Amino acid sequence: MRVAIFGSGAMGTVLGAFLNKNGLEAVLIDSYADHVKALNENGAHIIGCVDMTVPVKAILPEQMEGKYDIVFVFTKQTSNAEALPILRNFLNEDSVVCTLQNGVPEYSVSDYIGGNRTVGGTVLWGATFIGPGVSEVTQDVTCGDTLFDIGEIDGSVTERIKKVSGVLEHMGPVSIVENLMGARWSKLILNSCMSGMSAVTGSVFGDVLNNLNASACLGLIAKEIIEVSSAAGVKFEDVMGMDMKDWGKTGTYEDYVLSQRCFRKFYADKRTAKASMLQDLEKSKKTEVDMINGFVVEQGKKYGIPTPFNDIAVKVIKGIENKELPLSMDNLRFFDIPDFDE
Repeated sequence: MRVAIFGSGAMGTVLGAFLNKNGLEAVLIDSYADHVKALNENGAHIIGCVDMTVPVKAILPEQMEGKYDIVFVFTKQTSNAEALPILRNFLNEDSVVCTLQNGVPEYSVSDYIGGNRTVGGTVLWGATFIGPGVSEVTQDVTCGDTLFDIGEIDGSVTERIKKVSGVLEHMGPVSIVENLMGARWSKLILNSCMSGMSAVTGSVFGDVLNNLNASACLGLIAKEIIEVSSAAGVKFEDVMGMDMKDWGKTGTYEDYVLSQRCFRKFYADKRTAKASMLQDLEKSKKTEVDMINGFVVEQGKKYGIPTPFNDIAVKVIKGIENKELPLSMDNLRFFDIPDFDE
């Protein structure tokens, strides 16, 4: 069985290291030539909750050959139009492509790859790209918690999704979910809220939690996503045993406290993490904000639901992209944050 990781940045490098370390050969494919060179010469060096260096095989997209049986996609959605048609040339009719990208990418990926080859999943851990060949895991992936929720778009439990699960289990526990879209929207709350505010303020997750205004915005962004998802008929999957609707409760002071408790519980061991959107901004690269907070805005318009906090997050992040705004907590001034004092 030929397994590949397509887009081996922070997350893909970590997954590739664990798969190869635990006996499953997976090739890492990435367009960053210095990174590919470092992976081949020095191995994948993983720091953070673990410290290990694992020999791996890495290639550039133009070095791909033959057909791959299972491909995990970690490229940014901003690259889909360019990258996925290339990948399609290296698939059999029964190949399986599992998108582990942010947002809700399954329908977009299936447009390029084919619905008959597309499954999806959410990653329940975080990583930061340190430099060529080096990624940091920003939470404990060895404690036995579920690391991936994966599933078929139609919710069926098939032999191929079990096969994908078997591969990912070389890293750790995997949950096959019958409500993939619910799991996706649950992860969308995490991405839109914490990744969005990390990018808006230029801060690691812990600094967002420590700032009362930034932390309040987390629940207000979540509230909008919950209202939009309800209109779309989405039923959330719980995360760490928490009802995702609690994350967006902001009507009373007691609601606000419950919402904050949810964010603090989930991010307790991720306070040093830095959103991938913030990493992109620091490198003057285009972010995925249109596929994350922008997706919420788009769906809000579809269902006639206002999304002012997601609107502002998109505008601020694009302002930073365009060098019109700084990476700063001062960007919180653009948000109309209510007073949650008891």
